[in-house]
Amino acid sequence: MAEDRTGLLGIARRPTPLARTPTSLYAIARWPYLDCRHAGQYHASMFIRVILIGFVVLSLAGPSSGDATPPPGNPAARLIPVKTPSGTVVQAEIADTPQKRATGLMYRDHLKKDHGMMFFFDQAQEWTFWMKNTLIALDLIWMDEKKRVIHIERNVPICTRTDDSCPQYRPNDGAMYVLEIAAGTVDGLKIEKGTKLQFANP
Repeated sequence: MAEDRTGLLGIARRPTPLARTPTSLYAIARWPYLDCRHAGQYHASMFIRVILIGFVVLSLAGPSSGDATPPPGNPAARLIPVKTPSGTVVQAEIADTPQKRATGLMYRDHLKKDHGMMFFFDQAQEWTFWMKNTLIALDLIWMDEKKRVIHIERNVPICTRTDDSCPQYRPNDGAMYVLEIAAGTVDGLKIEKGTKLQFANP
């Protein structure tokens, strides 16, 4: 696994519509002068003006639905079921972007026996993995484009080195998929070189 850097998405606060309220109210209040001799019409006009001003204040002060909606949170990790030769189904997180593939299972302190992570690549290569910043031992399974197992690394230990000198693991042939599961799990799932795993591409 290789390190990656990502930025933080800044969210700018939208200016509040109330900033326009004084100008709007001033424009509405400046109606043509009404002759006081027409008292009835004057009072009726004042009543209408009060109603209209109140309506404008409420419409301007009330936030729109877009302003009231909080920003969405981080979505949960996507999972796909991976059927193994033993019949057991492993729920695997999907790593199909450069950032997800670079992070992998780093910093995890626990991994269930029926869970893992599936790495999807755009082309077949001898993809190299390492255990830098990985806190749990793993079994690594490389597969070709037909999802046939071409290489397995069992009980890959954690690497406590802080530099970039952690051991690297790679297959001898091109792989399109790599599955990481908890160490000591691969044999119980009857996964061996030449067997196929069943799963759908995202």
